[in-house]
Amino acid sequence: MAASIAASSFLPGSPAPAAPKNGLGERPEILDVRGVAAKPGASSNAVRAGKTRAHAAVPKVNSGGKSAVADGEHETVPSSSVPRTFYNQLPDWSMLLAAITTIFLAAEKQWTMLDWKPRRPDMLTDTFGFGRIIHDGLMFRQNFSIRSYEIGADRMASIETLMNHLQETALNHVKTAGLLGDGFGSTPEMSKRNLFWVVSQMQAIVERYPCWGNTVEVDTWVSANGKNGMREGLAYRDSITGHTILKATSKWVMMNKLTRKLARIPDEVRTEIEPYFFERSAIVDEDNRKLPKLPDGQSTSAAKYVRTGLTPRWADLDINQHVNNVKYIKWILESAPISILENHELASIVLDYKRECGRDSVLQSHTSVHTDCNSESGETTLHCEHVLSLESGPTMVKARTMWRPKRTKAQETVVLSSF
Repeated sequence: MAASIAASSFLPGSPAPAAPKNGLGERPEILDVRGVAAKPGASSNAVRAGKTRAHAAVPKVNSGGKSAVADGEHETVPSSSVPRTFYNQLPDWSMLLAAITTIFLAAEKQWTMLDWKPRRPDMLTDTFGFGRIIHDGLMFRQNFSIRSYEIGADRMASIETLMNHLQETALNHVKTAGLLGDGFGSTPEMSKRNLFWVVSQMQAIVERYPCWGNTVEVDTWVSANGKNGMREGLAYRDSITGHTILKATSKWVMMNKLTRKLARIPDEVRTEIEPYFFERSAIVDEDNRKLPKLPDGQSTSAAKYVRTGLTPRWADLDINQHVNNVKYIKWILESAPISILENHELASIVLDYKRECGRDSVLQSHTSVHTDCNSESGETTLHCEHVLSLESGPTMVKARTMWRPKRTKAQETVVLSSF
């Protein structure tokens, strides 16, 4: 019964009448959707255009010889005389599709404007790719995809790319925890006192480098470092295989934005950040060896390389009006021999930041290369000592880097299978 009713709504009760013959007894070649004869060679667009000529007066001559004015709209066959066909009984699907599209676009806009504030930190999911809180709110995890502009000549992500991912994850951790004030990672109490964080030391160990198209997963957490510092731990993994890519730890202290001097952590700030401290070590055996100054005279076993005239660009400054800490790594490697960069990859780096770099600074980079022999594997490794200083003399950053020969694809496969 229902099926017959539905069918009758789309199919006419009686067959459509045949198209009328013209004066020659022939049927028209073209019929529109109402069964009305169209002029040969006239397109449907022309028919529609003729209908839209509102009140366009066209003189006509009737059978009595009198002229009359007829509207173009009245030239069409009345609707009552239009034969019922299958096509003109269908609903206007374009209107329905337009309505559905409008509803979906409005729903998508409202969805993106939602303010996600879950009741528990573990309820926060990575809906928009901004990361999520894990381990009862004490750790933050975020995924990154390696872009084409983040790789080097060897198709691998650069050390600067990895360090930028670590910094972005740390800042998003502060933001997601609700501690982001008016500043670059500053809490509300820090912003009130014109304080911001600066990195004092950093160490990173790189197991392998991701390549273009890989998706990586970064975890970050913080803990106390003495009375006036904070330590940050970072773990960098392949999000598909779970293989470790990089482990890093960094130490942070506070600086006054107005005086540009180091400051103690106020009790109000400590109260803000202490609930998020998580005692966990990213690197078990940290390299705490003192970084020596480069002497004026080098021994025969160490070659010294110098790059001068390094100046910050406007894009190198962050919102704290000084050069971002990741930029120093690029300057340090500027003086490394090209033979090392071509045939070796950076295995670890230790950085000791001494002072901030401003927009008008002119720097020089010094590198000393030392050869080591790893008795276990038999391969020769290199370690370098670096000093980045102002051309006027003061030291900006001291660093130590370890280098290993670049692996072939076969060696990379063996290394991954050992995890």
